[in-house]
Amino acid sequence: MTSSQVGSTTFFAFSQLVICTVVLLLLRYYLPLRTTPSYILVPVFLAIALPASIVLLVPIDLASTAGTETDGSRGIWLSDRVVYKSWRITYWLTFALTWVILPYVGEYCDSGYREPKARLLYSFQSNARYQLITLGLGVFGMVYFFLQNGWHWDSFKGLVMALAYAWGLVLAIYLMGHGLVALPRSLFRYANIGGRLKRLQSHAPKVHERLTDTLDKLDQYESQVGQLKARKSGTARNFEEWIDELVDMCSLPESRSGMGASSTAVPAVITEKYLAELTRKLMRARHAKTRFSGEWDTLVRKAIKTQAILDSKASQRLEFKNMSISPSGEAGTGILARFRLLTPYTRFHLHVHVIPALFYIFSIIASLASLAIVWSECVRSPKYSLIGLTVVHHPSSSRNKIGLAGQVIAATWLCYMCMCAFFSLTEVKIWGNRALVKRNTYPESATWYGLQVAKLTVPLAYNFVTFTPHTIFSETSFHKFLGKLIVLTPLGKNFSEYFPVFILVPVLASGFGLYGRIKNICGFGDLLDDEDEDGQGNLAGTGSWREGRALIEREVQGASGNVLGLAQRGSSVSPPNGRYTDNPVSNAGSRANRVRPERRRLPDEDDEDTGGFFADFGSRVRNTFDTADLTVPKWLGGGNAGGSSRAERGGPSSGSADRNSGWTRLFGGRAEEGRVRL
Repeated sequence: MTSSQVGSTTFFAFSQLVICTVVLLLLRYYLPLRTTPSYILVPVFLAIALPASIVLLVPIDLASTAGTETDGSRGIWLSDRVVYKSWRITYWLTFALTWVILPYVGEYCDSGYREPKARLLYSFQSNARYQLITLGLGVFGMVYFFLQNGWHWDSFKGLVMALAYAWGLVLAIYLMGHGLVALPRSLFRYANIGGRLKRLQSHAPKVHERLTDTLDKLDQYESQVGQLKARKSGTARNFEEWIDELVDMCSLPESRSGMGASSTAVPAVITEKYLAELTRKLMRARHAKTRFSGEWDTLVRKAIKTQAILDSKASQRLEFKNMSISPSGEAGTGILARFRLLTPYTRFHLHVHVIPALFYIFSIIASLASLAIVWSECVRSPKYSLIGLTVVHHPSSSRNKIGLAGQVIAATWLCYMCMCAFFSLTEVKIWGNRALVKRNTYPESATWYGLQVAKLTVPLAYNFVTFTPHTIFSETSFHKFLGKLIVLTPLGKNFSEYFPVFILVPVLASGFGLYGRIKNICGFGDLLDDEDEDGQGNLAGTGSWREGRALIEREVQGASGNVLGLAQRGSSVSPPNGRYTDNPVSNAGSRANRVRPERRRLPDEDDEDTGGFFADFGSRVRNTFDTADLTVPKWLGGGNAGGSSRAERGGPSSGSADRNSGWTRLFGGRAEEGRVRL
């Protein structure tokens, strides 16, 4: 026994070290570790590492309570004292991070003020309303708890823990219910290469519109900073250093300083509050630009890669030629570029056959797991709970027992439940403009996501423990620490027992596309991006896939020396304030209104514009005669009369006919509105 406990302790310590390492790598992926202050890194690190340790601690607690007697199959177990103290430390640290530390740190780094005292004051003021609402609800709960159990310390502690658990369980059940449907569906849809490309094209107009709106907002705020720079020696003399920092943040050119292009005028009297608000808006706009620029670049790269996979079906050879090109337009010369593990033929089979098959298999497994979780939540009986039956083994013994295999299965179930809840955080749109950006996540967004991870894990963990028989979970240290305080009153007991049945609401809403119907009735359908097609080839909440295809091709073809055209975004490759249209307005001096020729692609089954060979041949012959110059020559009595008669028929005038002759149009010359006639 002693040797087993030593081995379990060693494994637990090593697992904690591995979790900390993985969390550090995750933070490094989303945050620049060298420039991010420690008062942001440490709370966010703990907000992710502690919930991850809970996923490890729950199976250990179950096996420590209901472990087998044989050393070979007992699994990882610790003494009751160690497990109980681990729960106390983990829970109260998570509680403090969720309700006190992270909300104030997030508002502190988002305040916009320069002095720490002013930033602290802003953080307290911003959280005051939320804290007052929480205290108001706590007063009503306190009266109920004290009347039910008397006035003592356990009643107050139980009130605090029960309210935090109730709010976390409500949010966790909704998010997990949506993720139980959305995650398998996303895996299944990703396996279809043609549908994947069409969804990317359908999302392109929305992403492009957000990017252009963000650039406009950033230009507006930078213009205000330019006006402040011109007035730095006047009324804003007291804030000279602050304005210089804003100018350095914007990197305004000298020719733009002081330009009044902003629609918002700078007030006559510059105050600290105005500068803090401008600083906060400017920081948010810069990070929004980075976010949507990266999202647009990623979407274009994925579209290029998916199109290459589709095009390779004809030749059965797949090469991603444009994927290794650097921003300067030269091929990559790194170490990885020298090694080729796959040939074009094997790469074709990998991306066309192997990877889609794997995604189909994963989607089926995830669907079955989701059904098992929904069934277990609705049945609420250990005898019929599929999760409880897979975790608890050795049914022939005198009592239910959990071995090493049961611990692995329990950790897998709990990880999947948390994964579904966290996956929904990226789809639900009621959180504002918060997002995770590679190496450049906004500090307030990082603290908010860490807060949600810490808030959701504890309710999901206790909800998972209740799937096991009552003789097991009632003896766990988790129940002795948290469960007994939650069920102090009949209301708390019934809430924890019957509320998880409401998981059917988000499951049915997401499974049957009820969000689109809610949008039509109440106008609240924008809370979630419903990816179901509406019957016209469009996706709800997005633009046409043909419009997105044109935007992507314009981005690719509009680049000079850069495949993605990232350096040309500030030019007129894509209209900054307009959407793509099949009938652009005539403008001879505008390059943005020109529609570039479409790239050749494989025929699409849903493309209504494609016809047979004879239909295409007849259309081209008709266009040839329609665009031919039938003006009567001068030696046959033509001249101005022919030109005037042609103008009366709706054709181009004599002046335009000189610029665009019939021979030129026969070989693909541009018509006067700037389009190409094929």
